[in-house]
Amino acid sequence: MMGRISCEALCRAIEKTRTLDRAQKETLADELFHDQPHMFGSFLVQHRLGVSPEKMEFLLELLFVCFLAMRESGLAWPMITEDEQDRQMARYVGTVKFGEDLTAPLRELAMQKYIEAHPEQQLLAYVTVETANWLKRIVAEETDTHVMMSAMNFVNCIAFVPMPISTPSTCRKQGAAQRGRK
Repeated sequence: MMGRISCEALCRAIEKTRTLDRAQKETLADELFHDQPHMFGSFLVQHRLGVSPEKMEFLLELLFVCFLAMRESGLAWPMITEDEQDRQMARYVGTVKFGEDLTAPLRELAMQKYIEAHPEQQLLAYVTVETANWLKRIVAEETDTHVMMSAMNFVNCIAFVPMPISTPSTCRKQGAAQRGRK
């Protein structure tokens, strides 16, 4: 299944995020707040949930990659609403709870089917691998669940948000405008 975000767009987003200095991160955070305020809010609320600033930094890096991947796709993404975030979080929690009741082999099969059916497999894979690696580097805390759930919710909101219908010429113009903002 081919997602709306190509592998090339994702790779450019990862590279751009890795090379950002502090001032560029602040500028990108402002753009993110302007374009996707509810997603940025999901990051900001982590502090109130008891997540440490260091762990929030990890989540912000993932959010930057997600946001830049959306931009690099050349598509005009709609604003992801709080309702959409709630809908995707409920969907994901339902999927996780379903898996908890399965035997290990069935749980693995269900996870494989979830990944195969996901509209943004590459973005999902990136966030999953980065999160798994992060979990190996940190001292585990109960609040880590908030970070992991938010990261997955970013991916699912991007993957499942309905896109506005536009003509090919509109997409080219919007893509050119997005590239001009970089």
